[in-house]
Amino acid sequence: MADSRPERFSIIVMGPSGVGKTTTAEGIANHLGLAFAEADEFHPPANIEKMSNGIPLDDDDRAPWLETLRDWISEKARGGEDTVLTCSALKRRYRDVLREADARVRFLELVIDQETVAGRLAKRKGHYMPASLLASQFSALEELGADEDGVKVTVDAAPEIVIERAIEAMGLAGKD
Repeated sequence: MADSRPERFSIIVMGPSGVGKTTTAEGIANHLGLAFAEADEFHPPANIEKMSNGIPLDDDDRAPWLETLRDWISEKARGGEDTVLTCSALKRRYRDVLREADARVRFLELVIDQETVAGRLAKRKGHYMPASLLASQFSALEELGADEDGVKVTVDAAPEIVIERAIEAMGLAGKD
């Protein structure tokens, strides 16, 4: 007999620091009533210390963090919950780790120019990610491929409009 349970999904709002991942992801989660997580909260102290000191993370730093995120998505899916998660997910190989979760993992890439983000980061307080690492993030960004499950949304409007566009682009309008 086939499993009749609906497929669980996770939306990962991705992009470099300062593009609006948290605002957008929280808005989507609140609008659709989904579990939300901020990937930065899953970083081990050593990663936070590195970034706080202006040192970019390398793949060895990211691997266990990505696996923890993947496992969180799987745990929520096994519990019957769909999720929204922020994660830079800058490289395809990082997204590949997240796609190993026991859910349909979909990506929402937020698109905005580096200059605008730099202005945002200059005003941001209380975050360990320094603006000095922004260039390395934009340099490392591998945009979503046509074969990846996801969409791109331009961040050129008020947050409410970006959230509305994202929900529509992902085919989730009317799911609330």
